[in-house]
Amino acid sequence: MNKPYVIGIAGSSGSGKTFFLKSFLNHFEANEITLISQDDYYIPANTKTREENRLYNFDLPTSIDREAFFCDIKDLFDGKTILKEEYTFNNPNIKPKVLEIKPAPILIVEGLFIFHYTEINALLDYRIFIDAEESVALKRRLNRDLLERGYDHDDVMYKWTNHVVPSYDQYLLPYKDICDNVLINNTDDPILIHQATNIISDDLRKKIQ
Repeated sequence: MNKPYVIGIAGSSGSGKTFFLKSFLNHFEANEITLISQDDYYIPANTKTREENRLYNFDLPTSIDREAFFCDIKDLFDGKTILKEEYTFNNPNIKPKVLEIKPAPILIVEGLFIFHYTEINALLDYRIFIDAEESVALKRRLNRDLLERGYDHDDVMYKWTNHVVPSYDQYLLPYKDICDNVLINNTDDPILIHQATNIISDDLRKKIQ
């Protein structure tokens, strides 16, 4: 198999990256594109005590099994299929699915640290940066963590102030200027996201023909 065309997609927490990815993937057939996510490589929370888990910083490059993440990307380059348990946000009530990640001509690599990890950044052919104003991103984060995941409000705010924002400033924001496409997503209008993914996917098809 020839080397896939590799697109790196990173965004701040609350930037709308998940919705963007779903819209983008819908432009392609399953055999045309595949996705590998940094989130599925978190070092297991059960390796830490309960109190450490409460304050544990998941927004540091060391919270990811960086070597396994890189090795699986390289295996996809070699035409191998990856079997990986999905990340369940440390919820013991959720049984993780086993993800089957098959090689494809287009490979999406997504995650907060994909530009910071030099060995992964070097593999990328095209970089997309998704961002939002901090107040907008925080509102989305609170809605997700309080309503969807049942987290404590004070805990969410502590992590936002002490973990999320400093990590974004140090490990993602410095790479904004090197990205091929920067999408500012301050609205929750799905039409704008669909329009953006239409343009990017059309341009991508021209690149890989």
